[in-house]
Amino acid sequence: MIQRLRRLDVGQMAKLMGVLNLMLGAVISIFIWLFGMLLPMGNDSGMFTFGAVMLIALPVIYGLFGLVFGAIVAGLYNLAAGWTGGLEFEFETRGERLDG
Repeated sequence: MIQRLRRLDVGQMAKLMGVLNLMLGAVISIFIWLFGMLLPMGNDSGMFTFGAVMLIALPVIYGLFGLVFGAIVAGLYNLAAGWTGGLEFEFETRGERLDG
């Protein structure tokens, strides 16, 4: 069975991309913080504070960019799908026939 994706909901796509990028930013910020803790910089509490702030700020920044660019991508997809017909997906249902 082939189905066509003709339109993306801009708000839903923005929300999804915002959350996915927030999670990605959280993972990346943890690795950056851990790597920063391994660097031999002496007893620099400023670097620790910067790392702690980045643990919060980086996921938020990633999430906001995901929200904005998710909306832009969904809008552009909808425009392009209007010209080209959209993406086609082929689905398989196991153990059940839908056509009869």
